[in-house]
Amino acid sequence: MLKAIGLMSGTSLDGVDVALIDTDGERIGTFGPTSYRAYSDSERALLRQALADAASITERDARPGALADAESLVTRAHAEAIESFLKAHNLSRDAIDVVGFHGQTVLHRPDQKLTVQIGDGHALAKALCMPVVFDLRAADVAAGGQGAPLVPVYHRALVRLLNRAGPVMVVNIGGVANITYIDSETLIACDTGPGNALLDDFMLRRTGEAVDRDGRTAARGRADQDWISRALSRPFFTAPPPKSLDRNDFAALSVDGMSTEDGAATLTAFTAASIAMVAPALPKLPANWIAVGGGASNPTLMQMLGERVAPASVMRGADLGWTGDAVEAQAFAYMAVRSLKGLPLTFPGTTGVVAPLTGGVLAKP
Repeated sequence: MLKAIGLMSGTSLDGVDVALIDTDGERIGTFGPTSYRAYSDSERALLRQALADAASITERDARPGALADAESLVTRAHAEAIESFLKAHNLSRDAIDVVGFHGQTVLHRPDQKLTVQIGDGHALAKALCMPVVFDLRAADVAAGGQGAPLVPVYHRALVRLLNRAGPVMVVNIGGVANITYIDSETLIACDTGPGNALLDDFMLRRTGEAVDRDGRTAARGRADQDWISRALSRPFFTAPPPKSLDRNDFAALSVDGMSTEDGAATLTAFTAASIAMVAPALPKLPANWIAVGGGASNPTLMQMLGERVAPASVMRGADLGWTGDAVEAQAFAYMAVRSLKGLPLTFPGTTGVVAPLTGGVLAKP
């Protein structure tokens, strides 16, 4: 068992999650503490500008516009998050075997064999004086895979701890939503559509706060079912797994003509519907759905998803003892150890890569 710290800055652009686990890359030994370093409004604005500027990237190393400054910010914020984490939990850096660093995705176009995560892994390793595994998606994309989702192999390890009969569906709802279908040795995964991204962006424009806290705004509105049907007619939603998305692939879908409440309700219902829509493409209908990520904390979204997948049960990972908001950070700790050991991170059923494939780059201090 190795002690690994995982870091995640997701497409919701809210901040950096930090988590410690003990793992041998197959089993999860113990779950350690977690923490969170929020982005300030100015930092989030810089990241949003970087997302816009990234649209012109054709080479992975290009950093046009705000991207160079954003990369420095991401590296610095992750270093600060680790230093605060170590201090808060009285941990020695010598006790940590590896750090898993995802970075910040600013562009994801696997059809062009292009995926860009900003954040300098080598600089982070030097700043922390700790080994860092980073750039975990690139090998899969270069080999013809989707490069996403990356966390299914960790979801499988979590579900094995439950000793629950399959099939089980784990739904991770960040800026983009993705699913992992687990039934014995069968592992299938894909992005399903927008998670929180469209709703967060809409709420930021309308209210100045990039979240519908506790789903309260959507709960007061009425979803436009005709709008949802039109949105779901896009080819992506009927394509079988594996498939993946860029955060902004559906940014052109607009509810700006609706009231704030109805717009929030429509976008929330759209997320729930797009997640549920993947179920018929799977070998069996899952009886148990487990939701993690920021969207799992939205009761309105959870209710809408439950209605869509009934009679299957929908529960939050947090209610099973999982650290809901930190699951992805834990996953990157787990995958850093798998990378060190040369174990596969991605599989034909999760990204479409031809054969199970390891990945990641090791940066030494």
